[in-house]
Amino acid sequence: MKNLKDIIDNLIIAFKSINRKIPKKVKKIVLSILLLIIIFTLIFVLIKEAKKQKYEIYDGQNLNEEKYPGVKELIDELSSKHPNWTFTLFYTKLDFEEVIENEGHKDGVANPLNLIPDSSKYPESWKCQIDRDKTFDNGTWLCASSEAIKHQMDPRNIINEENIFQFLELRYTENEKTKQGLEYITKETFLDDDSILDALIEAGKKANLNPYFIASRLIQEQGRSGTTLSKGYEYNGKTVYNPFNIDASGNSREEILNNGAKYAYDNSWTSLEKAIVGGIEYVKEDYINKGQNTLYLQKFDVVNQDKELYTNQYMQNLLAPESEAKNMKLIYEESDTLDSSLNFIIPLYENMSN
Repeated sequence: MKNLKDIIDNLIIAFKSINRKIPKKVKKIVLSILLLIIIFTLIFVLIKEAKKQKYEIYDGQNLNEEKYPGVKELIDELSSKHPNWTFTLFYTKLDFEEVIENEGHKDGVANPLNLIPDSSKYPESWKCQIDRDKTFDNGTWLCASSEAIKHQMDPRNIINEENIFQFLELRYTENEKTKQGLEYITKETFLDDDSILDALIEAGKKANLNPYFIASRLIQEQGRSGTTLSKGYEYNGKTVYNPFNIDASGNSREEILNNGAKYAYDNSWTSLEKAIVGGIEYVKEDYINKGQNTLYLQKFDVVNQDKELYTNQYMQNLLAPESEAKNMKLIYEESDTLDSSLNFIIPLYENMSN
């Protein structure tokens, strides 16, 4: 509201200046016009503020149960089990049905924002109506339906012991058990090496990011055994690494590898350690610094900080946040830090039905 005060102060100064120069009989007209300008300005600013996204620490009382049905009781249940946890309410100011519509696939759009594995594990209703059995990416993915997207985006399906880590704020916290947790999640993976663990911690400190998140993201990207770009790929006479698959896109395996390798070559990522420390800076700049500081918000771009929505999404895999969150939770359990001071950012949408 500071901007509004400045506007009104400037109008008053302008009026005082004009007041000294105009006849008395027109002063009333000028004053009336000034008051109208102030009123319309106030209305405009109030409407703008009402649409502005905001964050608020949950205190047990400051959540409208009628407007956001079912959310409070779920948070309170988790809070009673984990008293050291805190919750931040993220008022997106977005209509939930409009969000689902924007996340859904549309005619004339080549690549869906959300994909699900081509597997009988998921119901037929989770395939989008437009493409049904058409496959995408490497031929093992299908376009996700609005029903599937709605299920995965509804915070009430996530505020529970199993899925809550999709909402964990991904900041770095110093803890003597960090390496223990990393050893657990990286055991028998391509990250299973002391120098790699040190690189994960260094990358976390440098970027102010949770090292558990970094490890989980790498395993999500590369699988437990790793792929060509995490094991090293020959490019221009050098072996380079790109475990975050940055710029690794194209229409063939060779094109994907060469594009990813070129990015690694240009950044001198000649070891997996260098690629981890350097690659996480990319994630920080392109996502964390834009307010997408949870697994959920990196998948679903509902943060309007950069004045754009639904465009800056890290992956197409609709189920990725759920999968990464389970890995994150396992790390905290294994390192006996599950009940440490953790903050969870809960997105709230307008018109959330019961």
